[in-house]
Amino acid sequence: MDPNRILTGPYTLKPLKQLNTSKCSKEEILDYFENAYSLNESLFTILSCEEAFYKCPDRLRLPLIFYYGHTAVVYLNKLTLAGLLQERVNFEFETMFETGVDEMNWDDTENYRMGGSYKWPSVNEVAEFRGEVRKLIRQVILDTPLELPVTQESPWWAVFMGLDHERTHIETSAVLIRQLPIDMVRNIEGWKLAPRTHEDGVNNKIAMVTVDASEVTLGKPVDYPTYGWDCEYPQVNKSVPAFEASAFLITNKQFFHFVNTRGYHRREWWTKEGWEWKTFREAKHPVFWVCTKGCKSNCGADLADYTHCKPKDSTNDDNSNGHSTNGVSHGDDAFERKHGRKYRYRTMCGEIAMPWDWPVIVNYHEAKAFCNWKKDDFRLPTEAEQWAMRDDEVPSDEMHNVNSAYDSSTPVNMYPPSQKGFYDVIGNAWEWVEDNFNGYPGFKSSYLYDDYAGSSMDGRHNIIVGGSWISRSGSMAHFSRYAFRRHFYQFAGFRLCRSVNFNEDPPVVLVPQINAKQDFTISLRNTDKHIQQSKNQQFLEERPEALQKRLQEEYGSMNEGNFYSRLHDICLDIVQAHNNSFNRVLDVGCACGRLAFELAKDFKEVVGLDFCEQYICASEQLKKKGHLSYHLLNGEDLDQPPPAKQARTNGEEMAEDAIIPSGVDVNRVTFKQMTWLPNELADYDLVIQHGLERVQNKKAWLVRLWEVITPGGVAVVVCRDGWTEKDLMPILESRLKLVDSKQLEYNNNNNVEYKANITVWRHK
Repeated sequence: MDPNRILTGPYTLKPLKQLNTSKCSKEEILDYFENAYSLNESLFTILSCEEAFYKCPDRLRLPLIFYYGHTAVVYLNKLTLAGLLQERVNFEFETMFETGVDEMNWDDTENYRMGGSYKWPSVNEVAEFRGEVRKLIRQVILDTPLELPVTQESPWWAVFMGLDHERTHIETSAVLIRQLPIDMVRNIEGWKLAPRTHEDGVNNKIAMVTVDASEVTLGKPVDYPTYGWDCEYPQVNKSVPAFEASAFLITNKQFFHFVNTRGYHRREWWTKEGWEWKTFREAKHPVFWVCTKGCKSNCGADLADYTHCKPKDSTNDDNSNGHSTNGVSHGDDAFERKHGRKYRYRTMCGEIAMPWDWPVIVNYHEAKAFCNWKKDDFRLPTEAEQWAMRDDEVPSDEMHNVNSAYDSSTPVNMYPPSQKGFYDVIGNAWEWVEDNFNGYPGFKSSYLYDDYAGSSMDGRHNIIVGGSWISRSGSMAHFSRYAFRRHFYQFAGFRLCRSVNFNEDPPVVLVPQINAKQDFTISLRNTDKHIQQSKNQQFLEERPEALQKRLQEEYGSMNEGNFYSRLHDICLDIVQAHNNSFNRVLDVGCACGRLAFELAKDFKEVVGLDFCEQYICASEQLKKKGHLSYHLLNGEDLDQPPPAKQARTNGEEMAEDAIIPSGVDVNRVTFKQMTWLPNELADYDLVIQHGLERVQNKKAWLVRLWEVITPGGVAVVVCRDGWTEKDLMPILESRLKLVDSKQLEYNNNNNVEYKANITVWRHK
């Protein structure tokens, strides 16, 4: 049952139903925690050997050992932020397993932690760590007074966040395990596949159902009594013009005709981005289909040359690892006889005969290519249209393939339809929709996980909705909306959709990509009407004109009245007043690096940190060259392009040079782009937080300051938007004490006088 000795509790594949945050007891929370923790560990017993933990089944994901350890670390991090934990368990592991890889482009360089040179701990060491964390979280649940209802402001919300994160990562890990070489997985006790067909099967002809124009309410009520991620709130009303959509998710059989007519070889069906992905990946069919032609797998690192599509072994007609479905195909015997041996199907534990009536699992690019191949103005549904297909009430688990009712997809006609005639609007497989990911109007990030959703509101991510067979309960699947790059795989499929009145645009949300040529993949009569700015205000800093303004502010004046030179002097006074060391300093909100360079005159090691990619790139250029050209801007409106410049005699535009301060040893300075304060940032003698007016959640950038400074260190918080010590005290006073406060008077390049509030904090 446990060949790699990874279980720290009982083996189980039976998930409990979601907790009600308004009336749950401690006993119920404890049971749910134990169940979620065991479910995740039990999934990893599918791995047949320890070697599999150190493989990368997906070239854009880390080895599986990371995901085995990761969820335990998230409990520790979130409970620490909420003040429910006072001490760390294993800070080395809590740093190593804290952060996965960003959702990269398909041709990005593999993360350094994917290579064989990176030293991961042994499976046994990580199992022991998970065991320690399990005992600790149990004790926190038992010892912490429970006040109901548990709301987003409650410290207990961090516990529920850890619980739901654990359940979410069961699905993440399942997608990866399913891509491992087949000899690295095994069949496990209690694993149950669905039948390949149901009743008379699914007609190959795509049945369409019409939905009249309606008003739809999306999103989750703020007071709904279950845990939710920040991007699910608040509710929003939308008008949905009449449309028609396929009653069923597109099946493997229906998608086969696209593959069989060389759909993966014809450029005209693919979007520009999709064709570039397909060409790079050399994709010839969906990722979980298995043929005999040696197709390139999606694996990474030392599995990069591996193929699932090996010539058929005549001595072994079934690579199912002793696994079979609970039924045989009887819906279309002629089709089965003609095409059934061309492809097999990869499940979690092995291979089976192709389940033609299950939903096809594809990424957005493949789904969109199928829509284009079908022509007749077909597209994917929008998020609002997908909601319009559902029933009004929150669904029950019994009526949908969710919460591991089966350990696979099911035939798309197996569960009953919604009242409007649509099957699997909840569960079985997630659905790709046309919308770019964005927050609903009124979106607010959680300080416990500030960059959970906001970092994906960049126009490069689309939404999947509805949940899959392994997603936790129907109510969670009902409200869930996840962001994925269009080339990423989840257990996601799609259905066809088109407008009834082609003079009316569908209710789609489009988010413009910063610094990229716009290439929206849906045809609209009035595209501008559907474009929304990202709800993550931090992305506004990535616009070219923002960089020009920032360089002008930081380097346009090198005199002593400049904000950065004044702040440098004040920081020196603070360090001297508190007898602190001049060794290590962290500049949070460093932007284009002016303060970091000033500090390098006096400190031995300076780390400048900012969430903005182009600011960090500019800082690196300044460090490398000592100067950087920028255009002068008139006014403060960043929505306007830089004004035309008077030409120089050599034909170049008029520009100014940003020049780093004199007397700086640039080798003392390092710049990092980060969207939060991770565990790797620690042991600084001085931390300066001076970018709060630019972030979307101030508390998220403050709550870890106590852990970043040394026991004798100093944290300096600079507020330029009116915040004072009264605003900071509720966030910082549990761990830090206020030892000083003052005002900084400075002028910018137009000689206007400004004031900033400065507070100084030390450990209690």
